[in-house]
Amino acid sequence: MAGSETRYIPSNVSEFVSSNRDSTFPSNGHGGDYFRGLGVPVFKKRGHGLGSRSWVKIDQNGNSKILELDKTTLMRHCSLPARDLRLLDPMFIYPSSILGREKAIVVSLEQIRCIITADEVILMNSLDASVVHYKSELCNRLQANKDQSDDLPFELKALELALELTLMSLDAQVKELEMEVYPVLDELALSISTLNLEHVRRLKGHLLALTQRVQKVSNEIEHLMDDDGDMAEMYLTEKKQRKEASLNNEQYDQTNCSTGARFGSRSAPVSPVGSCSGIQKLQRAFSSISSSKHGSLGSSFSGEENIDQLEMLLEAYFVVIDNTLNKLLSLKEYIDDTEDFINIKLGNVQNQLIQFELLLTGATFVATIFAVVTAVFGMNFKATIFDVPSAFNWVLFITGALCGLLYLCFLIYVRQKKILSL
Repeated sequence: MAGSETRYIPSNVSEFVSSNRDSTFPSNGHGGDYFRGLGVPVFKKRGHGLGSRSWVKIDQNGNSKILELDKTTLMRHCSLPARDLRLLDPMFIYPSSILGREKAIVVSLEQIRCIITADEVILMNSLDASVVHYKSELCNRLQANKDQSDDLPFELKALELALELTLMSLDAQVKELEMEVYPVLDELALSISTLNLEHVRRLKGHLLALTQRVQKVSNEIEHLMDDDGDMAEMYLTEKKQRKEASLNNEQYDQTNCSTGARFGSRSAPVSPVGSCSGIQKLQRAFSSISSSKHGSLGSSFSGEENIDQLEMLLEAYFVVIDNTLNKLLSLKEYIDDTEDFINIKLGNVQNQLIQFELLLTGATFVATIFAVVTAVFGMNFKATIFDVPSAFNWVLFITGALCGLLYLCFLIYVRQKKILSL
């Protein structure tokens, strides 16, 4: 069909264009004006060189092939809207999501971004370790189970592997973070320093970012388990088989109708409108009603069975992601406990400084009293007490004793009031 729409360019026009390419075309590249002048329509290939990316196609037998596809071709091939393909764009950062559509499943889990259909997996070609591991592992599993019967359809196998590798990657990151956080927190609890505090602050930011990623994957799996409609949309093989069976039934009915009309035309003339007799129409109606009833019952039964199968699959991975999330929450609680311990420790040190400041203030007050007495007696004025040589020594001794007694009373008071723990 595409070949019938291709316009034929005369040979003399092509020779003229090739011979005068450098001399006749303008420098701005608008060579289409010459075709318009010659009466030949100019066609611009839509999407050529724009938006084409490298994809890896993996079929049911585990064979992989690298393709260059643009967005329009991919949308047409998988019957997907443009907003779903934006989830696979590596230029944008979107949270993890799993979308079930009519003919495909759009998977965006961390670095694994792919489109799963009933017959193939179209994977974003990347040098990332997760993508390479997913590609090799999927091909190996499909080739190993090629001759073995498996209850899971092709699309659920691909989805299961994407979930498995994503959860393994997240769990490995959590374990690596645990090995890094716990020693730093223990060291910070022993010695509070600016370097340790900065290290813990950086690790806490990493922990919060990782928790959000794990939480998003957990929410996505939980959302799928809660919605039976979304799980039913993901069983692409069954939908494809039902569609093919309905097309075969329609072709079979049309063949029977044309056969009956051919035999009837041999015996008697039949009008083109009423090519099928009323009895044949009635039989077809009853057969279509019965087949639709049996088909709906069978599809509903198998759909419920497959939904239960997919639900059990999602529940298994939900337990894994929930365990990973609990590890992160425990790690966050340990960081919060360490922060509380540090605050308590700093508060204790601050209280000790306040107590020392209070004792120092009391001693300063007593020493000030002693200094005032000595300053008074050091003034230049006449008094009879200066006639006795040892009188000033007694003044100093009595003043010092009174100051010491005053400071002792101060200590007893603050201890009775439990201001200081002496």
